[in-house]
Order: sequence, then structure tokens, then C-alpha cells
Amino acid sequence: MSIADLRKDYTQATLDEADALANPFDFFKLWFDQALNADLPEPNAMTLATVNAKGQPSARIVLIKGLDARGITFFTNYESRKGQELAQNPHAALLFHWTELERQVRIEGRVEKCSPEESDAYYLSRPAGSRLGAWASPQSQVINSREVLEARVKQAQEEQQGDPKTRPPFWGGYRLVPDFFEFWQGRPSRLHDRLAYTLQGDSWAMSRLAP
Repeated sequence: MSIADLRKDYTQATLDEADALANPFDFFKLWFDQALNADLPEPNAMTLATVNAKGQPSARIVLIKGLDARGITFFTNYESRKGQELAQNPHAALLFHWTELERQVRIEGRVEKCSPEESDAYYLSRPAGSRLGAWASPQSQVINSREVLEARVKQAQEEQQGDPKTRPPFWGGYRLVPDFFEFWQGRPSRLHDRLAYTLQGDSWAMSRLAP
């Protein structure tokens, strides 16, 4: 079978305005909880797209680590490629794709750093190996071999006595503060349902988009 012939018809559900919630944060939480309850593989995985100062986009998978009325949080090395691009252009897009539910959610907005206290609290909640990795990995930089990385981990183990209690100053959280949501439900014949929420002042306006 050729790549062009790969296709699937979506038939599981519909998405009507009458079923949507007025607040997109509440609606996202509903869908996220449904993805969790469906025992999907890594329902917390999301694509993060950033753009550098030259307008060149890049995307990667990261994990959502917090959701509240302020926005969506994730954590990373501030000196990584995404960190550098967010410093140059503090706007980003997120995409959740829950294949088994035939659903997607797109979220766009500005990005800000989490407070040091938030970053400290999450860092200390991580397993010791992950905390060591944050110290050891010069994320997105070129390294000569796997052995270089393993040597850095060993060095971090010695310096941090195997169980670091202090967050690296170059590592922490970001919060995407949304001004746009789109909820996508797959439908037959590619006539998908798409409901978009756009922030207008202090309120959200909902509209239906053509598939």
C-alpha cells in the first residue's frame, strides 16, 4: 500500500456547540480527564511548536505538568533550543493528539517562565535520576558521544552526592497563557467538527471552523 492510500474514517463521536463548555479551560480539562480515563499511552504528551527570531519554526514532544486558570505548564532546560527560541519569541503553540479518541486540541498563546518556587517544587518532585539528568545534560548542544553524556552524569552524581536537592539555575518551568483553543473531533468523510475559542478582552468567543 502506498503512503497516499493510508487513511482512516473517523466515526466515534460528534462535537456540537450544545455539548461544548463556555470556558475552554473547563472543556480542555474535561477532554483531558476523558483521555486519562481511557488509559491512552501518554495522554499528557503534547507537541510544542516555537519560532526563532528569524521566523523558523521547530516542534517537539514535551509533557504537560500543570493546568490551571493561568495556563499550561511544562519544564525544560532554559538553554535548550526551545528555551532559546522562547527567549527570542515568547509565543508558542501546543497540540494534543489523542488518536484512540479521534480528537485533537490546539492551544496558542504567550509563554512566560514559572516562578522559581514553582520550578523548585516540581524539580524536587522528580526522581533522583531525572534531577541528575537536568544537571548533567547540556540539552540541544552537540556532544561527541554517548560516553560524554554518561561521564557528565557520573560527575553530577559526585558533585550532587547522588541525590541533588537544588534545581539547576538553567532549568525550570514555562507557562503557556492561552488566547486560542481549538477542539477537533474526527468525523466521517473528513468532515470533521472544529470548535475554536478566541480570547476577546476578558471573555471567550466560540466559533465553528470548516474542516
